[in-house]
Amino acid sequence: MDIKEIQNLIKFVAKSGASEVKLEMDDIKITIKTGSDPEHTAAHYVPVAAPASQPVVQAAPQQTTKQAEAAPAPAEAKADSKYITIKSPIIGTFYRKPSPDKPLFVEVGQTISEGDVLCIIEAMKLFNEIESEVSGKVVKILVEDSSPVEFDQPLFLIDPS
Repeated sequence: MDIKEIQNLIKFVAKSGASEVKLEMDDIKITIKTGSDPEHTAAHYVPVAAPASQPVVQAAPQQTTKQAEAAPAPAEAKADSKYITIKSPIIGTFYRKPSPDKPLFVEVGQTISEGDVLCIIEAMKLFNEIESEVSGKVVKILVEDSSPVEFDQPLFLIDPS
C-alpha cells in the first residue's frame, strides 16, 4: 500500500463519519481515528514485518486547517465567473492521457466541442472517460495528472465564447 492509497483512505474515512477504522493486511496495520471534527483526522501506519532493504514509512497525523481551504481572492473569482467549470462526477484518480505513451486529451488554449473527452478518472479499477458538456476553449486545468479527485471537484475552466 503506497502513500497515495493511504491518503485516499484517510479522506474517505474522514468523510464517512466513522470514528475509528483499523485495517490489517499481511505486512501492515493501519489505524485511522477521527475526532468529532472531520477536519482533524489522525492515521497511524505500522509495518508488521518489513524487510531490512525496504524503508519504513511512518505517516504523520494528517490535519487540515480552514486557512488552507480559504476561498480564492475576490479579483480572481470575478475573472473566473465568466468561465464554465467542469467538475468531477466521481471520486477517483485523474489522468490527462489515455495511457502513459499517448498524447494528452486536452491542453490549455485548445478548442473543444461538446462530447470531446477531457480526461479519465479511474475509480475501483474502472477507467471513466469524462466528456465535455460544452463547446469552448480550455482556459485552465485545475488538477495535476495522476492525482486523486473528489466528487464535484473542479477539473477544468472552459471559456464558452
